[in-house]
Amino acid sequence: MADVVIYTKAYCPFCVRAIALLKSKQVSFQEIRIDVQPELRPQMIEKSGGRTTVPQIFINDHPIGGCDDLVALEAAGKLDPLLN
Repeated sequence: MADVVIYTKAYCPFCVRAIALLKSKQVSFQEIRIDVQPELRPQMIEKSGGRTTVPQIFINDHPIGGCDDLVALEAAGKLDPLLN
């Protein structure tokens, strides 16, 4: 199974949707809350190539993007191969 990391904030509907999709696929993931650990926000921005919005999702250290990007991968049938 892939190593999945998702950077989130509380009260973020896009974060909730992305997490729900990952859970529906029974994917284990590490959630990093940048509102709880703001010192990790620069790390997220650097890893994502400058993106500052949440969620930021990484599969095997590869930046996927945000919720819309994750949903698009699922709709295109490209998410499962990345997760396996």
